[in-house]
Amino acid sequence: MEKKHYPPRVKRKVYNSERMYTFRVKRDMYRQEMQYKPLIIIGAPRSGTNMLRDVLTSLPAVATWPCDEINYIWWHGNVRYPSDEFTPDMARPEVRGYIRRQFDWVAKKYQAQTVVEKTCANSLRVGFVDKVVPEAKYVFIRRDGLDAVGSAVKRWKAKLDIPYLARKARFVPLTDLPYYGIRYFVNLIPKMISSQARVSFWGPKLDGMGDLLARYSLEEVCAIQWKRCVDNAALALAHISEKRWIEVGYEDFVRNPGQDLQRIIDFLGFGLSSNTIEQAVMNVYSKSIGKGRKMLGTANSQRLIPQIQDTMKRYGYS
Repeated sequence: MEKKHYPPRVKRKVYNSERMYTFRVKRDMYRQEMQYKPLIIIGAPRSGTNMLRDVLTSLPAVATWPCDEINYIWWHGNVRYPSDEFTPDMARPEVRGYIRRQFDWVAKKYQAQTVVEKTCANSLRVGFVDKVVPEAKYVFIRRDGLDAVGSAVKRWKAKLDIPYLARKARFVPLTDLPYYGIRYFVNLIPKMISSQARVSFWGPKLDGMGDLLARYSLEEVCAIQWKRCVDNAALALAHISEKRWIEVGYEDFVRNPGQDLQRIIDFLGFGLSSNTIEQAVMNVYSKSIGKGRKMLGTANSQRLIPQIQDTMKRYGYS
């Protein structure tokens, strides 16, 4: 009888370990479809994304994270990448699995049927986001570029908000904490050792952001930031089924919030009463229209228009 030969026990353990790792990766990659609806708000900074998120999460069975944005979660697994302009191939199985578990956490904690996510940097990487949550629907909100830029300039120069950061810090993956601690210190250096009245960066981080800040004024950088966010988002959404996304104009929404919210609700397939809709938009106001342009001033506005006019005209702004 021929003698059988078995691999050494140590090798068999290594094999089993590798097989278990492969199983876990595939489990995260092919896990069951979410038992709730993920809804992603896409928009450039200072374009009404916060307002829209707050309106939507005031509706029954709709929830989000208890902080403003969760860019830390989207960055996990790619934390040392130099910008927010992620490519779809960066959504590796382990990255997808981690982010999806954070959506699951919100749905479970708040018993939500719809989980809303709003991180402005996602406007730069819609393809990446869609690979992570391919069952998601999107609301793309856009605003007059000069209004958005004027408001963004103010945020770049704002004081550090410790309570705001503390709320977001709860959702920093533990393994990423040392990196972010160093990063925030470096971000404050321009304010600490120079006459610059701004942090080293704010908002979605573009490819080549350091070079842009060295070459252009802060107003020009904000204009480039707005344009890149809007253009990248529009280009990516054009490759996604029209059944999965809807476009909303900030100015239209704040002038007729009930009407535009009803349009979004119809898109999402919610069955809500008119009274519920009225309650959701009761704090929406239109007084911020034109505010950013006023902060920029006529001279700055005229200087910035050539940089962003093609994107402005596409959406009917002048």
